[in-house]
Amino acid sequence: MNSEVDEFVTSPPITSPNMSDIDRQIETLFECKLIPESDVKVLCAKAKEILIQESNVQCVDAPVTICGDIHGQFYDLKELFRVGGRVPETNYLFLGDFVDRGFYSVETFLLLLALKVRYPDRIILIRGKIFFYFYSFIKTFCRES
Repeated sequence: MNSEVDEFVTSPPITSPNMSDIDRQIETLFECKLIPESDVKVLCAKAKEILIQESNVQCVDAPVTICGDIHGQFYDLKELFRVGGRVPETNYLFLGDFVDRGFYSVETFLLLLALKVRYPDRIILIRGKIFFYFYSFIKTFCRES
């Protein structure tokens, strides 16, 4: 694994985010603006905790809006929320492939992570085929960040 990526993923968070921090981050990300690196590290660590605790098989509460490949198309993601309703009013199931083709992969992925941390029972993120191809991940997503 890339040592820079490995260090980022395994470094422990300095603090745990509170809900007002997460709400602020969500609003910033909805404007397609990046949040500070220190916030990204804390957000990723908290998301990792949540995702590790989740079962590989998830029960989904109906009604649910099912969303296919986003591929870093941030404004398409915003349109999905505009049409379908924002979390937590609407349950969402995202079928992976969040990044790699659009110009806003980082913003797209961070927004989904922030929503997962804030509303863990209202948004389900599953891995798409891209996450099984580490080379593709490094080639496109990490280069953008």
